[in-house]
Amino acid sequence: MNDTAPDATAFDPHDGTCAWANGSPAMRRYHDAEWGVPSHDDRHLFEMLLLEGAQAGLSWSTILGRRAGYSAAFREFDVEAVAQMSDGELEVLMNEPGIIRNRLKIYGARKNALAFQRVQQEFGSFAAYLWGWAPGGEPIVAHPRGLGDLPATSELSDRLSKDLKKRGFTFVGSTIVYAYLQSTGVVDDHVDTCPRKGVAP
Repeated sequence: MNDTAPDATAFDPHDGTCAWANGSPAMRRYHDAEWGVPSHDDRHLFEMLLLEGAQAGLSWSTILGRRAGYSAAFREFDVEAVAQMSDGELEVLMNEPGIIRNRLKIYGARKNALAFQRVQQEFGSFAAYLWGWAPGGEPIVAHPRGLGDLPATSELSDRLSKDLKKRGFTFVGSTIVYAYLQSTGVVDDHVDTCPRKGVAP
């Protein structure tokens, strides 16, 4: 989980939940329902790839607050529809207040959709490709004791980042990729005291 300090400060010391989740009701809902839950759904995997890329340089709470805007702007995260968006349609999004109006990120969504499709064609699904990086296809369970124990990158995110870049993806640096692995449940980085630790979907 990569976020700014203010979102991680509202922490009840008597609650074992991951500290960052207590920054707002929206963050808590996301933590309790999605973060760290193994995902094998390609639409959701594409959504999180798009949102994690949009987060670059920003806080996750900023992007989470615009999630509905991103869904509307990017065809409810339909990878085929996003891959077919024209330059004109992407330029219109530069005036869309519901998303981060960064041209590189907006055009990067289409570029990533096209790369995502190529992976689907090669592996049958993006999920098959992604989970192939996890030993035995199972979540990698870490044991952080607190926010300070959460790494920004890992050896796995370094390798996956390099492979994604070779496949034509953008906004997939190792830090973004590690956050993606956390959000899709490939890595379970809930603190050991968190009630959501190891909880299956």
